[in-house]
Amino acid sequence: MRYTLSLVVALTVAAAGGARSQAPPPPVHLGEHRSFVIDNFRTESGVTLPKARIVYGTSGRLSAARDNVVLLPSHYMANHHGYDWLTGPGEALDTSTLFLVATELFGNGQSSSPSNTPEPFHGPRFPVTTIRDNVEAVHRLLTEDLHITHLRAVIGFSMGAQQAFQWAVSYPGFADRIVATAGTAKTWPHGVVRLEGQVAALTADPAFNGGDYTSPPRKGIEAYGMVWLGWLYSQEWWRREMWKARSPGNTLEQEIESRRRTFFADNDANDLILQARTWQRHDVGSTPGSNGELARALGSITVPVLYMPSETDLYFPIGDARFEASFIPRVSLVPIPSLWGHPAGAGGNPTDRAFLNATIGTFLAAAR
Repeated sequence: MRYTLSLVVALTVAAAGGARSQAPPPPVHLGEHRSFVIDNFRTESGVTLPKARIVYGTSGRLSAARDNVVLLPSHYMANHHGYDWLTGPGEALDTSTLFLVATELFGNGQSSSPSNTPEPFHGPRFPVTTIRDNVEAVHRLLTEDLHITHLRAVIGFSMGAQQAFQWAVSYPGFADRIVATAGTAKTWPHGVVRLEGQVAALTADPAFNGGDYTSPPRKGIEAYGMVWLGWLYSQEWWRREMWKARSPGNTLEQEIESRRRTFFADNDANDLILQARTWQRHDVGSTPGSNGELARALGSITVPVLYMPSETDLYFPIGDARFEASFIPRVSLVPIPSLWGHPAGAGGNPTDRAFLNATIGTFLAAAR
């Protein structure tokens, strides 16, 4: 089924009118920010990490039956606050009734990363981890540490959407519903080329020194950020000078210079590259049992999927999303009508945030 915008609005109103009050579930005895360590974690590359750490955050209260859990896997270089735009009173994820687990990808500088792992896997010697590696680690976190064996939903933006699709293929039925915003089930060749250009810009800095730098390769990181910025928003966004919604007084030159100084300024260069490689290599079609066939992998998804590409995303073009959606049996393809490019999928402005919360909230309410 594919929603029209008018149907989304109608369903949202109906869901709001049918809401029922519930008794608050018992409090959860979990800290808001925690980590889970897996001993001898074997990656898909064949390298075994002696200690693989997954950092995560929780919010809300876990029900006695442990059946009110939503998983929020992080996106590129994000931490567990990457979905704050979707959570809270009046938003799609109300923590008065839901328990949220927000996990952080390998390579973000907090979970196991090139920058925080000791030798022999420090820096450029850290193995390339895949989306499936991350999903496997989080599955163990949920089942072994939190004793959660079922999810209401997996909701992911960008690389989080990649993880959401992988959950649906690797663990059918573990989640009741899947939501993917501004992200695809496979990184298509044009996306691989774009990411390779960013990595090439970073590693061209002599200070990078093959990844064994003694001080951060600042020029390379700035060049990496500039390539990133060129693809982040739509061409129309730039033509209309829509950056002025956030920085009213900035000229184009000032906006570029501001982004140059701040984009990825606090991130480690090897971490940036590791997550870019994770992004590049993703393909649910290479899941064991799918015989390398994307259509077969997507066709195996048994639960409802809300697929929300941004109409102007240059990272994950809407054409790729439409192609993938044709193979998913129970898909609702609802493009985000926005000029904000990729950030539209994370509520990058009030209009997109409202549209996402209404649509996702309606989709989740239908399950109940």
